[in-house]
Amino acid sequence: MTAELSERAQHLLRVLVERYIEDGQPIGSRTLSRDSGLDLSPATIRNVMSDLEELGLVVSPHTSAGRIPTPAGFRLFVDSLIRVQPVSEQQIVELSRRLERERNSGQDIAANASTLLSGLTRMAGLVTVPRRGHSQFRQIEFLPLTGRRVLAILVINETEVQNRILELERDYDVDELQQAANFLNAEFAGKPISLVREALLGQLKDARQHMNDMMLNAIQIAQKAVAPDPEAGFVMAGETNLMDFAELSDIEKLRELFSAFERKRDILNLLDRCLSAESLQIFIGEESGYKMLESVSVVATPYYVDEEVVGVLGVIGPTRMAYERVIPIVDITARLLGSALNSRD
Repeated sequence: MTAELSERAQHLLRVLVERYIEDGQPIGSRTLSRDSGLDLSPATIRNVMSDLEELGLVVSPHTSAGRIPTPAGFRLFVDSLIRVQPVSEQQIVELSRRLERERNSGQDIAANASTLLSGLTRMAGLVTVPRRGHSQFRQIEFLPLTGRRVLAILVINETEVQNRILELERDYDVDELQQAANFLNAEFAGKPISLVREALLGQLKDARQHMNDMMLNAIQIAQKAVAPDPEAGFVMAGETNLMDFAELSDIEKLRELFSAFERKRDILNLLDRCLSAESLQIFIGEESGYKMLESVSVVATPYYVDEEVVGVLGVIGPTRMAYERVIPIVDITARLLGSALNSRD
């Protein structure tokens, strides 16, 4: 659409968007005349604003008010007019130091990264838990809990430990759980998790006819222990920061938004689109396709380990977020997170 706009119109639109991002208030012609650096009268600027309004790039929220950018105006700004502010060297060093410091599970590292994103942007940071096809099964132990619950302690690769509480169909005593762990450790140690899952599915088909009860028990328990964790999904930090923005302070909007965060499914579907694109994506308002996200923007990008996409990280904030700051922060955090995960293996 930039081809349809004169350089003057593009400049005024950029100034309007930048000023609106800063103040959150409709921008009038006199303000634009003062801030644009152009020798234009307010009347001339009003004519340009009328042209931009006809193109659906700006809108006047009410009579006699200034104008604010529409989602289409933000999109044009982000795609063609933005002046990105690089992350300072000091911030990069500090980010790298804090990400490298975390040496626990993938979920812990993801939580640390989301907290850093939230702190830097003052918005909500989210990071999907690393999913690696070449993760290797090392060892598993089972500890009985109350009722029919069992704690599975799963060691992946060399250092990553995952704890998961399993809800089983019957009670298992300590000896049964130890026998199951011994069988699984002997059978699958050193094999990729993805192959362990496939092998367990194949073995279960024949288990009732060709295996004893101990092996059958072990396979049934192991299936639950190594299954993808539906609750892992992503970790988020700083959701309450969104309440600080006037345009997101409506209780009903917040309720819908926080409900989406809790369900995770819709957010994960959106992040999966970033995985498919394998590049930074920006969803502005209604572009997400989800009603509860129409008041926000999502800036997200994949992160890589050994040139393999293993997850997505990003920021959720108001549509008037400071894209020129947020985009480079998201991009550099993804690079540093991948580097931290690489150095950990």
